[in-house]
Amino acid sequence: MDGSPTIGLLGDVMLGRTVGETLTTTAAQELWSPALREVLGGCDAVVCNLECCISERGRRTEAIPGKPFFFRAPPDAIPALRAARVTVAGVANNHALDFGTDALLDTLGHLRSAGIEPVGAGPDDERARRGAVVDPRGLRLGVLAVSDHPAEYAATPESPGIAHASLSREVPDWALEELGRLREEADLVIAFPHWGPNMTVRPSPTYRKRAAELLEAGADIVAGHSAHVFHGIERHPGGLALYDLGGAIDDYAVDPDRRNDLGLLALWRPGGTPEVELVGLKLDFCRTGLAEGADADWVHARLEQACGELGCAVERTGTERFTVQA
Repeated sequence: MDGSPTIGLLGDVMLGRTVGETLTTTAAQELWSPALREVLGGCDAVVCNLECCISERGRRTEAIPGKPFFFRAPPDAIPALRAARVTVAGVANNHALDFGTDALLDTLGHLRSAGIEPVGAGPDDERARRGAVVDPRGLRLGVLAVSDHPAEYAATPESPGIAHASLSREVPDWALEELGRLREEADLVIAFPHWGPNMTVRPSPTYRKRAAELLEAGADIVAGHSAHVFHGIERHPGGLALYDLGGAIDDYAVDPDRRNDLGLLALWRPGGTPEVELVGLKLDFCRTGLAEGADADWVHARLEQACGELGCAVERTGTERFTVQA
């Protein structure tokens, strides 16, 4: 394709609970502001972490005693993903099996029927671990989605589940091999891990090491999620690591200090200048738009601190726009 492609990278998209209820009275596209839809519409592909199952079946899992949160969206949530121009949905996370295996399999079916490629879960471990290659506008884009929690949701040879990897210890051989396969089959490869605990503000040294290993194994970029709070960006010899993109849409309570109501949309333009442009997001209750005013200022200040800790500088190029100088 001519020129640098633009790949949109979004963090946690949670369309269950009150967000799902909102869809009974609100058009799906209205979950995203017109300005944000315009930005997403300029992307050649959009990859997000789908932080829920999509189904009308199942019941709350008992696989994890004491689990506090269960996220299931109705099939009406699919148009909301299409309105955001989502091409690939990562489903390797700690909510994919909240309502059991039937709901997970429904999720995969609903996504594929809508032309959205799910990655990171499947009817057995072999298919759950297999990365996806999509071909938007002539671009072969490979995505490998993995989650380091919970082990109880891991696919097995006999049962559906997620692509689980104990990333606090190592990148497993199967993930290294799959990145190598994607490197052979795709023009660009994204490692898309769901890693680490909620509400952290920076990556651990362990995950910084894992990011370097994922890049060395064949990924062109690492884009992580899980904390609900965005982290800084680091340049490794193999490429950039966006450790956590934060939230994209949800109905969560807001921490006034860590500001989990502010997230990032990363516009990755491999071969372009800049390589990564960051767009600040403001998560209002069940609706997301672009950060403005004091919210955009907070994103700027936080990015300067978080990226500075990792050796990167950030330049503000617009109200909610930032470029990474790595």
